[in-house]
Amino acid sequence: MDTSSPRLRIALYSHDAVGLGHVRRNLAIASTLAPIGADILLLTGTPSASILPRPAGCEVLGLPALSKDSSGGYRARHLDLAADDLLRLRGRVAEAALLEFDPDLLIVDKHPRGVGYELDGVLERLRARGGTSVVLGLRDVLDEPHRTLLEWRRDDSSAALAAWYDEVWVYGDPRVHDVEGQLSMEGPLPVPVHHTGFLAPQLQSRRAAPAGEGPLIVGTVGGGCDGVALAAAVAAADLPPGYRAVVVTGPDMPDADRAVVEVVAASRRDVEVHRMVPGLDDILDQASAVVTMGGYNAVCESMARGLPTLVVPRVTPRREQQVRAHALARLGAVDVLDPQQATSEAIGTWLRGAVHRLPTRPTGIDLRGLDRVQQHARRLMAGAVRRSHRAVS
Repeated sequence: MDTSSPRLRIALYSHDAVGLGHVRRNLAIASTLAPIGADILLLTGTPSASILPRPAGCEVLGLPALSKDSSGGYRARHLDLAADDLLRLRGRVAEAALLEFDPDLLIVDKHPRGVGYELDGVLERLRARGGTSVVLGLRDVLDEPHRTLLEWRRDDSSAALAAWYDEVWVYGDPRVHDVEGQLSMEGPLPVPVHHTGFLAPQLQSRRAAPAGEGPLIVGTVGGGCDGVALAAAVAAADLPPGYRAVVVTGPDMPDADRAVVEVVAASRRDVEVHRMVPGLDDILDQASAVVTMGGYNAVCESMARGLPTLVVPRVTPRREQQVRAHALARLGAVDVLDPQQATSEAIGTWLRGAVHRLPTRPTGIDLRGLDRVQQHARRLMAGAVRRSHRAVS
């Protein structure tokens, strides 16, 4: 095997049990790191990851998929395996891949020990071997404050940081929500913490709607596993005159739920329903307003475009979306509607006012996170030279 390539190597771990949020965020990070000139390996448990756009030089390695039950516990999504057995399998796949790939930089998403501690073994071996900078990447909001700290303690996360990590990157703005402050209530974190700002795309210009098609409204519900009520409400809403709507149900919406949304839209010529839109950016570039559950990527994409955005947040099993939505609403970046109030009539009323607002990027919110992620990665890998290949042993 030729081991003389001078290219650096970056690995991303994305645990992925619900929706597309984690893998889409990691693909955005991969895209901003690609210009460094590194080979990038993304480990993900999202079955749909292989059809999402990714940059040149990025390979996706699928881990056996997890899902969450109504209480937030993990279970196998496809295989007839107990959760512990699946996590053991995932951990062994991740360990073999990461030791063989031998990254110069490893960015771990959200869980410092991996889901179910599946990364403990490989993090220990990478630290003992040396040569790999390890970063924990945290989204802006993990959950409501007391639960965030409770889970951090339960997983002994500060000890994991001290043992295996070089630093933490928080993909948000502490003026919106200070997750570091929550995690540091019992003492400062043992490694440096850098707030990058939101990972919002840096856009050049908006696209006009195709000739002959009216202005656009977009409804999104993330992966879609629990989005049927909102998707159906958007599909049933009275649109402003001349407007059309695209409702994206997500790949994880059950077939029976998706059928409900399609039935609602079937009699309308101004509403389209899609399971997935790999080129969602192109549609958002044409949008006049967005209705969304308010996952991290959705609000970043809307804020980057300055789109009027109505967030109807998920409140179970986590309140992450609700916490984020109200924090952004206080700064005027989004509007919020409680799920119990999100009827088609209420959404239609909001849309009729929203489409007349001019697109305006929010002020006072840091949206330069992707630039800073690249800067931090360059800093950590400055002077790194590809080491000779070391066999897994």
